[in-house]
Amino acid sequence: MPSPSIFGPAQQCTCYPPHLKMKTLRLSKIKLTKSQAHSYGLTEPCEAARRPLPATACWCLDLGLLSLLNWTTGIMAEMNLTLVTEFLLIAFTENPEWALPLFLLFLFMYLITLLGNLGMIILIRMDRRLHTPMYFLLSHLAFMDICYSSVTVPQTLAVLLEHGAALSYTRCAAQFFLFTFFGSIDCYLLALMAYDRYLAVCQPLLYVTIMTQQICLSLVAGAYVAGLFSALVRTVSAFTLSFCGTNEIDFIFCDLPPLLKLTCGESYTQEVVIIVFAIFVIPASMVVILVSYLFIIVSIMRIPSAGSWAKTFSTCTSHLTAVSLFFGTLIFMYLRGNSGQSLEENRVVSVLYTAVIPMLNPLIYSLRNKEVKESLRKILNRAKLS
Repeated sequence: MPSPSIFGPAQQCTCYPPHLKMKTLRLSKIKLTKSQAHSYGLTEPCEAARRPLPATACWCLDLGLLSLLNWTTGIMAEMNLTLVTEFLLIAFTENPEWALPLFLLFLFMYLITLLGNLGMIILIRMDRRLHTPMYFLLSHLAFMDICYSSVTVPQTLAVLLEHGAALSYTRCAAQFFLFTFFGSIDCYLLALMAYDRYLAVCQPLLYVTIMTQQICLSLVAGAYVAGLFSALVRTVSAFTLSFCGTNEIDFIFCDLPPLLKLTCGESYTQEVVIIVFAIFVIPASMVVILVSYLFIIVSIMRIPSAGSWAKTFSTCTSHLTAVSLFFGTLIFMYLRGNSGQSLEENRVVSVLYTAVIPMLNPLIYSLRNKEVKESLRKILNRAKLS
């Protein structure tokens, strides 16, 4: 800790207003007593601005460079604060006896996710009857499920196996970027699939001319570009924040909510940017889905036959089930207020959208889809005959 003697009398002092106190040093969360402030070259507020001193009073700061450097170093040492250069994932480590059962459970779900989604992609490629816009989008959805599950679940397995896992700052940022990238594309693809169902039900005569192969490719490419841009901006905004103090993340991967709890200093601008771009992913995709299904419901209600009504709507049930599961967990995790959030609830929900839902999607689309079941039965019969 620096000695008070190295600070000469303040030749020039500035009284920072309350909303700017310590902002330039990104240490606005630090609470200082009067004695700590004096020992680091801070004096009481200037005479012209003297007022009752709260715990986080703004102080007159000696503007000399030596004083400023020593003040910053001294505070970091005094408050036991260090800039975070790596993160320690400690989810599920409080009960070591559960490590092996949870490891086997996550491993089982991950293998089912890989086999189910890869099987769905191969099935769509092999059967020409499934070469339609709906299944083209579904194949990309299955690929995204594989990708963003692979970004998180192996890391969870490492945490369970090693009772904690250390991630470098760069690796944590890369994991956050990839998860945000693949998750954003998943949202956009679900919205595109809702638009595809709207055209198939409400515009059946124009469907073939609107949803051409070139249009499908353009829509999917747009989803990838939008996901890339959103993930890049959100990652840069999140990792230009200052992280100090503890580096422990009681979560299964480097996600935004636990990272924000480790920040110190001014973070308002970055948080606003993160929220704005989140609005362009989750709520915007939900608006497209809701509007599409509103038109679908209105169109179906005009059908006089109840049997035709059920047959028409059955083509949308698989997609509605997947949408409800995926967006339901995302809303619970990211679009609710900070008050009342439970760590246990957050971890359970994160397991749902990173491990459980990607595993269930192939089952949802195969068990509730007549065309997929027929194609699967056809391929299995071929395998038996050969």
